[in-house]
Amino acid sequence: MNSDLTNEKILTRSSKVMLIIGIILIAANLRTPITSVGPLMGMIQSDLHLTNTMAGLVTTIPLLAFAGLSPFVSKLSRALGIEVLLFFALLTLVIGSFLRPFGGEVNLFVGTFLIGLAIAVGNVLLPSLIKKEFPFKLGLMTGVYSISMNLCSAIAAGLTVPIAMNNQFSWRGSMIFWAVLGILAFIIWLPQLKYNQKSTVKIASHLATTSVWKSPLAWKISLFMGSQSAIYYISIAWLPNILADQGLSGTSSGLMLSLMQFAVMPVTFIIPIIAGRMKNQQLLVGISVSLFLIGILGIMFADGNLFILSIVIILYGIGSGMSFSLSMMFFNLRTTSATESADLSGMAQSIGYLFAASGPILFGTLHDLLGSWQPTLFVLIGISLLMLYCGLDAGRNKFLFSKGK
Repeated sequence: MNSDLTNEKILTRSSKVMLIIGIILIAANLRTPITSVGPLMGMIQSDLHLTNTMAGLVTTIPLLAFAGLSPFVSKLSRALGIEVLLFFALLTLVIGSFLRPFGGEVNLFVGTFLIGLAIAVGNVLLPSLIKKEFPFKLGLMTGVYSISMNLCSAIAAGLTVPIAMNNQFSWRGSMIFWAVLGILAFIIWLPQLKYNQKSTVKIASHLATTSVWKSPLAWKISLFMGSQSAIYYISIAWLPNILADQGLSGTSSGLMLSLMQFAVMPVTFIIPIIAGRMKNQQLLVGISVSLFLIGILGIMFADGNLFILSIVIILYGIGSGMSFSLSMMFFNLRTTSATESADLSGMAQSIGYLFAASGPILFGTLHDLLGSWQPTLFVLIGISLLMLYCGLDAGRNKFLFSKGK
């Protein structure tokens, strides 16, 4: 067994329980600080007198932070240890979360940037941590942290405005309310620091002489990650507008977006478990892309029919959940150590979130040029086909630097 994996034997049952709770709470903070802001944007703009461009930066800044920091997280974890780096990330998250609601737009942007840096570390290191501590439960633990991340994200999006509408809170109080989740994760994670030295005994035996950036398979996995991220964030940004253009009310359009997000959640728990038991994941890749294509074509030709839209958007959400879960699993299934997994995760998430940050802007610009959403939706079809091409190779039963297992 690789030296990355020996820590699992050392941990006691109670230590493992605390580690699992820590992973769940870190995952809960990977989307909540972002999804809790969108519904408050009207209040924030009114209070701070932000332009639409400045308001858009609040969403874009974290994605740019993900893309910028992700490639360096693995090297930082080698120098500091995974547990210590996650400790500093959670501390940064708490500072950013409490800085953001106080003061003016400067604090808002600086706090948002700090939160983005913290989330970037968690995004990269959680798959690596799972590979190190739970090598025989990769699918189950990936499903656990995925469902925690998506469930808390959806809850935050739904409860943020009702909390803010309480006279005692406002939008600032609502942000502080969700910051408590970061404090809880920080406190629960503190006991893990004593295992940090054990987690650093990994470099000598598997410090790869070849960078993951030189692996064709790593590029396929990265582009697969980028494609599914771009489709997801384009959908979050523009699906309500696309449906409103077909005659749906603002309420109905918002409900369709919520339906898509809730369809994602059960899949992100089930698919990692299924994928971890399969020799290769090409079938799952094909199914996920097929569901995307059915969803896109359904949206194009539903002509505002709520029944048809409900069905195709559920399928679309299932495809999104499958492709996200497969991306997370590829970081572990195609690598031979936690170190290599962190390297691949950093590379893929850097490319993926850069793609995701530019996708909504380019999609909206193309709509402005063409004057219609219909031809613009063909962009999503093209991205889906790119995802299929990359995913079929990423789903093969092999490691980054070998032809097969």
